[in-house]
Amino acid sequence: MLNKQQIRYCLDKMAQMFPNAHCELIHSNPFELLIAVVLSAQCTDALVNKVTRQLFQKYKKPEDYLAVSLEELQQDIRSIGLYRNKAKNIQKLCQMLLEKYNGEVPKDRDELMKLPGVGRKTANVVVSVAFGVPAIAVDTHVERVSKRLGFCRWKDSVLEVEETLMRKVPKEEWSITHHRMIFFGRYHCKAQSPQCHVCPLLELCREGKKRMKSRGDHLARTE
Repeated sequence: MLNKQQIRYCLDKMAQMFPNAHCELIHSNPFELLIAVVLSAQCTDALVNKVTRQLFQKYKKPEDYLAVSLEELQQDIRSIGLYRNKAKNIQKLCQMLLEKYNGEVPKDRDELMKLPGVGRKTANVVVSVAFGVPAIAVDTHVERVSKRLGFCRWKDSVLEVEETLMRKVPKEEWSITHHRMIFFGRYHCKAQSPQCHVCPLLELCREGKKRMKSRGDHLARTE
């Protein structure tokens, strides 16, 4: 596993590579962000943005989602994976926001996690992006990058990855590090074809070195 100095180097390099890393879900308030993050589970941000462009014109507040039938809401988000379940959760979530939180999105992660369809990752994104609370949301990109680089162990659970990053990254950098790692994973260290051959972190990356070695062995065999 990387030591603190090596992790610092990785974080600084990611900052250079992606100085404008940010949340790519388009929203104009905490409520829209909450809905967008719920919709984004096992789905790309690009597809969610495509759907919410019209969705957020039709539904402005929790009451609007409850004013239509479940079937109508399902139709409006039909192109998104798991749309039936997500529509159900959105209506329950809106009901709960009205009954328990005066229609406002709670600023506390534990309160957010009481809402249907909101797990720890979703809650971390909302508190971090909407309210500026330091948090590291571990999605597939953050988990993959953390494990490939050796910030944490291969066998670590998502929660263990989050706790390790919180220990090893300065608190004031949690939120921006989350976005930079997502950009690094989404656009550079991709799941299927990571760009190891041009990666500035190759020398520190156990996974990258292994991939380059097997690539070199393969090329040697085919020459």
